[in-house]
Amino acid sequence: MLTNDNISDIFKLTASLMDLHGENPFKAKSYSSAVYQIDKSEVNLAEKSKNELISLGISDGMASKIIEIVQQGTFADLQQLLDKTPKGVLEMLSVKGLGGKKVKTLWDELKIESIHELLEACNAGKVAQIKGFGEKTQEAIIKEISFRTANADKMHYADTEAIALVLENELKQIDTIENVSLTGQFRRRMEVIDELQLVVAAKNFDSVFQFLNGYQKLIPNPKMSSPFAWRGFWKNEDNMPSLRVEIKLTEKQNFVNQVFVNSSAKNHLTKNYSEKNLLQLLKTQKFQSEREIYQAANLPYLVPEIREGSFEFDFTEEPKLIEMNDLRGCLHNHSTYSDGKNTLLQMANTCIEMKLEYFGICDHSQTAFYANGLTEERVLQQHTEIDKLNKQLAPFKILKGIESDILNDGRLDYPDEILKTFDFVVASVHSNLRMDSEKATVRLLKAIENPYTTILGHPTGRLLLRREGYPLDFPKIIDACVANNVVIEINANPWRLDLDWRWIHYAIEKGAMLSINPDAHEIAGIQEMYYGVLMARKGGATKANILNTMSLQEIEVFFNKI
Repeated sequence: MLTNDNISDIFKLTASLMDLHGENPFKAKSYSSAVYQIDKSEVNLAEKSKNELISLGISDGMASKIIEIVQQGTFADLQQLLDKTPKGVLEMLSVKGLGGKKVKTLWDELKIESIHELLEACNAGKVAQIKGFGEKTQEAIIKEISFRTANADKMHYADTEAIALVLENELKQIDTIENVSLTGQFRRRMEVIDELQLVVAAKNFDSVFQFLNGYQKLIPNPKMSSPFAWRGFWKNEDNMPSLRVEIKLTEKQNFVNQVFVNSSAKNHLTKNYSEKNLLQLLKTQKFQSEREIYQAANLPYLVPEIREGSFEFDFTEEPKLIEMNDLRGCLHNHSTYSDGKNTLLQMANTCIEMKLEYFGICDHSQTAFYANGLTEERVLQQHTEIDKLNKQLAPFKILKGIESDILNDGRLDYPDEILKTFDFVVASVHSNLRMDSEKATVRLLKAIENPYTTILGHPTGRLLLRREGYPLDFPKIIDACVANNVVIEINANPWRLDLDWRWIHYAIEKGAMLSINPDAHEIAGIQEMYYGVLMARKGGATKANILNTMSLQEIEVFFNKI
C-alpha cells in the first residue's frame, strides 16, 4: 500500500528535478512545503479523497497530484521531468550532499551523466575546480560514492527478514523437501546481510532446483551453482538482482551438521577449546540437534547470534540472553511536538497496548531546528500536557525526556535550569559528523561528563548502508560512561543499530548499563525495539544489563539517583 513516505519521496524527487532543470524556484519550493505537510500528517493520505486532502490543509494542486500518484504511481509533471533526465544523472541526485542545483552544475560544466563519471572527475581533481565545490566537497563525494559501492546489493536485517520468511515458507511447501532452515548471516542476526542462506534436506534435489529456477522472485546463477548448492539472486521491485541467495542441499542424516556449520562464523567453528574444535567434532559424528553438538563438546548451548568466535566460549552455562518480553518500558521516542508523526497520547496508548509500564518522550532540542526542536517555552508546554496525560493514564506513566543535541564543543543544548526539569536526558550528536576520532571523542567525553546526561544516544550517528559512523575511541567512551553513570543506547532503528553489537560485550564487561531504544518517530516504530533486542543478544546482553527491563518504580529510582 502507498504510504505517506512514498508520496513524500515522490515530491522530494520532483523538487530536485525542478532545480536540476532550472524550473521556477517558487514552484519547486511549493513541493518542499508539501513534503513538510505530508511528513507531519497522522493519516494515510492515499486513502483520502481530493476534498478530504484539501480539508487537511493541502493545496488544491498538490491534492490533485496526490490523487494522480495513488491512481498511477506518478503524475504528469514528474513524468515530463523524468523523461528528459538521463538515468545516470537521476542516480547522481541520490548522492549525499548533491542537490538538484549542484548536479545541474556538474552536468552543464563537466558533462557528467553518471556516478561513475562523477567519481572519475573527482579523482582527477576536476570537481574541486568548479565554483561552489572545492576540495572538501570533492573528498566528501569520493567518500560517499566509495561507501555506496562497498555496500551495493546489501540489505538491512529488517528488510531481509520478510524475504527470508517468504522463501523459507515456499520451500516448506515442496513435497520432496524433508526439512528447511534459515542459516548464515540472517540466523546469526547480522545487522547487514549480503547473502541470504538456507539449508534444505530433500529426497530429490532435482525437484528443488526445478522449483528455484522457476520461482518468479528468484534469478538463477547457473555458473555459480553446483549439484549441492543453488545460487542466484532475489529480485527487487524493478525485477533486478538485489540480494544474493544460496540454498544448500543435503541428505536428512546430515541436515543438523550442515545447518550448524552454516549458522556459525568460521572463528566459532575453528577456535580451539581443550585442544580441539567444533569443526573437528562435526567431521566425525552426525547429530540430531544442535544441542547434542555442544553436549558432545562439553560446552553449554550457544544460540546462533553469538557464534562469532569471540566471547561466547567464556560462558560456563547456557546464557539467558535478553528477550523482547523482558522489556518493561520504551525510552527515546518522538512526537508531533518535534518531527514525530503521532501525538503523545497516541504513542503512549501504543505502549499500553504492548503491556509496557512507561513511555519516555525525547523530542528534539532547540538547536535541531530542522526537526522542529523544542524551544524552552514549548518544553514547558509539553511538560504541562504530560502531567495531564499521566493523571489520565495512571498507573502507566509518560517520562519527561529530551534528545538534547551535543553541540560542537560537547555542551548540551539548553541551560541547566531547563535540563533539570527532565526526568532523563538522551544526549546525541546530529551535526558536524566529520570530526576526526580525537576531536569527536573529546566532544562526547565532555557530554558524558555533564551531570544532566542520562543516556548517550546512538553513539556513532551511523546510518547503515547510507552513512559511516562517527569515528570514536570506543574504550574511552565506554569507560567514561561507566565512570559517570551514563547509560549507553542501543538504538533499535534498523538504519542505526548503534551501539554496534561488536562493542556491546566490552561495555557489559566494564559494567556499563545499556538501554534498548527505538528512536520511534511514529507508533509503528515502537515495535522496532525487537531489532535492538536482537543486537543486544548478539552482544551477549542479559536482562540485568538493560535499563528498560526495570519496572516503572525501579527506573524512577534509578533516574533520581543519577
